[in-house]
Amino acid sequence: MQLIDWLIVLLYLILTMAMGLYLSRQGSKSLADFFVSGRSLPWWLAGISMAATTFSIDTPLYITGVVANRGIAGNWEWWTFGISHIIMVYVFARMWRRSEVLTDAELTELRYGGKMGAVLRGVKAFIFAVPMNCIAIGYAMLAMVKVVEALNIWQALGIEATEGNLKLLSVIGVSIFVLFYAGLAGLWGVVATDFFQFFLALFGAIIVAYFALNSVGGIGELVAKVPLASPDKDILSILPVSLGGENGLISFSKTAGITASTFFAYIFIQWWSWRRSDGGGEFVQRFAAAKTESEAEKAAWTFNIMHYVIRTWPWILVALASIVLYPDLEDKELGYPRLMLDFLPPGILGLVVASLLAAFMSTVSTSINWGASFITNDLYLRFIKPDASQTQLVFIGRLSSVLVTILGAGAAFLATDVATVFRLVIAIGTGSGLILILRWFWWRINAAAELTAIVASFFVGMITSVVPLFKIEDFGLRIMFITACVTVLWVTVLLLTSSESEETLEAFYRQVRPGGPGWTKQRLKTGLPPDQDLGLDVQKAIAAIVLLLGTLLSAGGFLLLQETLGWVCLVLAVGGGVVLRQLSKTRILPTPRPGLDDHD
Repeated sequence: MQLIDWLIVLLYLILTMAMGLYLSRQGSKSLADFFVSGRSLPWWLAGISMAATTFSIDTPLYITGVVANRGIAGNWEWWTFGISHIIMVYVFARMWRRSEVLTDAELTELRYGGKMGAVLRGVKAFIFAVPMNCIAIGYAMLAMVKVVEALNIWQALGIEATEGNLKLLSVIGVSIFVLFYAGLAGLWGVVATDFFQFFLALFGAIIVAYFALNSVGGIGELVAKVPLASPDKDILSILPVSLGGENGLISFSKTAGITASTFFAYIFIQWWSWRRSDGGGEFVQRFAAAKTESEAEKAAWTFNIMHYVIRTWPWILVALASIVLYPDLEDKELGYPRLMLDFLPPGILGLVVASLLAAFMSTVSTSINWGASFITNDLYLRFIKPDASQTQLVFIGRLSSVLVTILGAGAAFLATDVATVFRLVIAIGTGSGLILILRWFWWRINAAAELTAIVASFFVGMITSVVPLFKIEDFGLRIMFITACVTVLWVTVLLLTSSESEETLEAFYRQVRPGGPGWTKQRLKTGLPPDQDLGLDVQKAIAAIVLLLGTLLSAGGFLLLQETLGWVCLVLAVGGGVVLRQLSKTRILPTPRPGLDDHD
């Protein structure tokens, strides 16, 4: 890092802090302003913010490690979430907006009610805000720490200490930095900075990919050299099979770096079994903050395009280049910052470091604000002081932000491997996804069953990931086992407990008005038609999934000179797009509700 690099990074930090201070008044007006921006976000800002949230400094490091250790096919670990994210667009986004909740924990009392609903809300808020969220913050901070240490920032400042102390300094430094504007400005500060941070981070990723390709001699040389640098794995297989084998046929004999069971779990289980199968998590904040239902849907599509299609391949190109340039690197995740240091010229290096800071801040600030929303809205306001003033609630929100940051920093200090922690985050959230989907469409689902699923998911996932005696090494088998155990437990509890009261069920239906046959009784009692054609929405989702994944894979196929895969997936993408266009011309005419939905 030269003087020009430090100046660029410093300028970025100053601008970010200034924006946080400027927006602090906007976020101080009320609880809704602090956590959902007064429900006034346009679709493009909400969508870009969602994309920025899922693009952290850990992402390029994680993908570099995944590609080096498991091949390109290892990215199905996160690509398959595109299935649930597309379903989110057509099935769940509008319903989340109609619910008008502040957090997904708040939805539980709207859906269930009673003492068990309140218990579920409290337990869910705690588990999501503290252990799950702080582990997620921890692996993002861990990636930031790795970059700080790789760039020798502390040494450049004249600070010499042991490796452990330097890591502690790095964790404390990045925690204080990101907490500053996330704690001051709330979601207003998060989404406003997210917009600029996303494009800066994307530009940085493209710059690194450009220099990475030049360093190995271009795409052709890269494709030729990767198999030589890693002969024990089929790194270049985008699917866990080889396309274009002998006589141009598909060859199933040469697999990539993931097992068949793991690929099966990714494609057929993980996307619906995970805790965000219905679009929950931080995305709920963006849906709740959107101006209207249609804006929430547009925001979800914007996120999918940016997240899966636009930024996937620059990361993968850098990962492949790092395999060629650093075949003996022990920590494969460090290939990304190592390549930055070795090949980026002064000025460009500072810009890319600033882009990684932007990526880090966009994710961690969202996680801090999201975790604090649970503590403030679902624990403090609901159970401790229901009559708290808006000023008190904003103060508790800021105090909660500090608590969440400290716990996340602790997780970062204890962790060592980004990809391992990412898998832990998936494992402890797996198994509860099915019931989260069914609660929207079937009146019989109750609070006791969902509480069982949430708690069992966390503990079974933790035990099979961390406890040596019960640890399941094959990740696909682990996902299957967790899903099976959790499903058996919550179904058993559901059969042994009664349904929610008729008053609660009718109130939920009046508010959300989901489609499908699961609410026929409530539909007849209220006399209100559904605000959703579930069958049509599912058809749209299937066509959109084909469009999204086809576009993603065709881009990779052509980019990496795998023309057979490129053309096949391009045809599928075009077909999915044509079908989606036809289906989109078919619209239901729901009963309008002034002030909530424009139904344009």
